[in-house]
Amino acid sequence: MSSRKELANAIRALSMDAVQKANSGHPGAPMGMADIAEVLWRDHLKHNPTNPQWADRDRFVLSNGHGSMLHYSLLHLAGYDLGIEDLKQFRQLHSRTPGHPEYGYAPGIETTTGPLGQGITNAVGMAIAEKTLAAQFNRAGHDIVDHFTYVFMGDGCLMEGISHEACSLAGTLGLGKLIAFWDDNGISIDGHVEGWFTDDTVKRFESYGWHVVAGVDGHDAAAINAAIEAAKADARPSLICCKTIIGYGSPNKSGSHDCHGAPLGDAEIAAAREFLGWKHDPFVIPADIYAAWDAKEAGIAAEKNWDAKFAAYAAAHPELAAEFERRIKGELPANFQTEAQAYIEKLQATPANIASRKASQNALEAFGAMLPEFLGGSADLAPSNLTMYSASKSITADDASGNYLHYGVREFGMTAIINGIALHGGFVPYGATFLMFMEYARNAMRMAALMKVQNIQVYTHDSIGLGEDGPTHQPVEQMASLRMTPNMSTWRPCDQVESAVAWKYAIERKDGPTSLIFSRQNLAQMPRTAEQLANVNKGAYVLVDSAAAPELIIIATGSEVELAVKAQAELTAKGKQVRVVSMPCTDLFDKQDAAYKEAVLPASVTKRVAVEAGIADYWYKYVGLNGRIIGMTTFGESAPANQLFEMFGFTTAKVVAAAEELLA
Repeated sequence: MSSRKELANAIRALSMDAVQKANSGHPGAPMGMADIAEVLWRDHLKHNPTNPQWADRDRFVLSNGHGSMLHYSLLHLAGYDLGIEDLKQFRQLHSRTPGHPEYGYAPGIETTTGPLGQGITNAVGMAIAEKTLAAQFNRAGHDIVDHFTYVFMGDGCLMEGISHEACSLAGTLGLGKLIAFWDDNGISIDGHVEGWFTDDTVKRFESYGWHVVAGVDGHDAAAINAAIEAAKADARPSLICCKTIIGYGSPNKSGSHDCHGAPLGDAEIAAAREFLGWKHDPFVIPADIYAAWDAKEAGIAAEKNWDAKFAAYAAAHPELAAEFERRIKGELPANFQTEAQAYIEKLQATPANIASRKASQNALEAFGAMLPEFLGGSADLAPSNLTMYSASKSITADDASGNYLHYGVREFGMTAIINGIALHGGFVPYGATFLMFMEYARNAMRMAALMKVQNIQVYTHDSIGLGEDGPTHQPVEQMASLRMTPNMSTWRPCDQVESAVAWKYAIERKDGPTSLIFSRQNLAQMPRTAEQLANVNKGAYVLVDSAAAPELIIIATGSEVELAVKAQAELTAKGKQVRVVSMPCTDLFDKQDAAYKEAVLPASVTKRVAVEAGIADYWYKYVGLNGRIIGMTTFGESAPANQLFEMFGFTTAKVVAAAEELLA
């Protein structure tokens, strides 16, 4: 029978061989954490390699994602559909084993990791989802949601500020099913970390309210196992501090940053094989070691056991069981689309001049009644973002059955946590902050776009229109940044109707994140025909048209649509043929067919004006180099909103003047 060391050495051998073949990668962390991984994956992790999406599986997150060959080796050895040829293609074009774990590339990868600190934060989101789903669905004698989230992380994850945000909240929420392993090897890219990382990590996590197991020998299987058992028995989130040797097994490079992010080299690999007693050729794993690692039979049995538990649950609670299955599949209620559209049509028939942030709250009220899977939150701005509605119930450590999280002032942590909630499944998650502070969270929204997961962000106070708080709080370049992010959908609605359409789109969209940008100030509702209302779903549409063929087009979004409409009326009175296009979602408009885009923005109409209280340069793609843009080219100022709009040229007179200049 293979020893534990031999089983761990299989990870080390595959990792150093794959990195060497690619001539690129990080062998140090996989070799250093191999013993921890062997104990966790073989003795504790509940998973089924034949069904990687089993609902009640434990989640495993490699937050120090540069050590990706550790994860790929584990998946391969455990019996997932990741063959030896996939490992040989590590870091190669179109391979299933890219340089960092990428969600959707290989089975068993729960999230994309690499930007340090985000993996542990995603894991906090997964643990929140598990605890909340359990509180909502489990009943006496029927624990159908009962799994752990395990995380590997290194010094880099602990140094990144986002880990402080997420781990602090995890302690407050009492996420007892979250267990993290700190790879305390004392090494980062620059060398020994004592020159720049001397935190007392044990005290830090104890202060968060975590259960901490300190001083664990990361190469002692018995010590690792005991620490995991203690962590699983504790009601608090747990940090297991594992003292390891980076690159363990490499006789000349272990314990040094030399093995952190570079291949060991043929000579050193040969020396490591001798040191470890690994007598096999590159990428060769003996049959007895494969057999000892294979988790398929145990995984099938575990899932069958859960199936039996779920059948008993369904017999006792059939409606809850059906609802659970619907939510885990990510399906919306059958009546959602019809009722949501009816709500939108009702809004159009009953005009109201309100701030779009208030329109957003009204949409939450209407849609929330249909969506028990809503899981909302705000970064300490609920009264300003208006993200709570009458059915909102706060989630706490003692009662996780609610649907609303108070994230505190943790914009980055909130956004990455929501990624984890979305990846876990069972919820439609949303968060909120001021548009200006998406800057703190930008990379987490980028990760949502990259992973193609649903993350809805409500960004209010969308322009200089927020007024007296001044340029520190007034967004200028943020909308353009969001719009230029691949696979990001960004909406800036002009009234309550467009706001509701935006929310409906975000709820129905399952293949990426949506940014909903709302105003602080009241917005006038625009009249629309049934056709115009239907065309809001296309991202841009003709809101007001000219009597004859247009000679000029004004494009606007948000609060500036009203300016465009007023300017059109003045120009029409002067005998000009002017069209107004409302463009609440540029990316959705860009996806329309050529015929529709031509119908809205005819190529023959080259005289165009764009109006938006955001960075001006973005709009050249729609107005051309000879068009006119009324937008921001500087930061804002601290003053009442009406004075700022006058100062920066967001007036009807300025729009009319720009149009007349073009027409002249």
